[in-house]
Amino acid sequence: MEDALSSDLIYIIAFGLGGLVFALGPIVVVHMLAARKTRNYANKTKQFIECGMDPIGDAWIRYSAVYYLYALVFVAFAVDVLYLVPVALVYNRIAEFVIRDFVELVIFVGILSLVIVYAWKKGIFEWKRTKTNS
Repeated sequence: MEDALSSDLIYIIAFGLGGLVFALGPIVVVHMLAARKTRNYANKTKQFIECGMDPIGDAWIRYSAVYYLYALVFVAFAVDVLYLVPVALVYNRIAEFVIRDFVELVIFVGILSLVIVYAWKKGIFEWKRTKTNS
């Protein structure tokens, strides 16, 4: 019993250290690779954006509402995939309710398809460029 607890503790510590490496590793790498010359050095402190290049035009542009609807559809499907993965992992483990579980899964995916049909009918997936007079 004592042996199992110590091996479990080793796994917990290893996963904790791995998590810290994945969390803090990018921060350390970026700090080591970051440019040492700042905007104060180049006398560009009055610029609104910090991409390293001189900006062209105004930094304040308007996005179409279609962009936000497209982003919401993407987020909805990303969350739905998070629900489908556990279902796929435990599907068919209990042979008692296979048909019922399959019907529920078809209903869930059917509702998702209705979201795609609705978005398609609204024209969310059509990117129409508007010409500005500038």
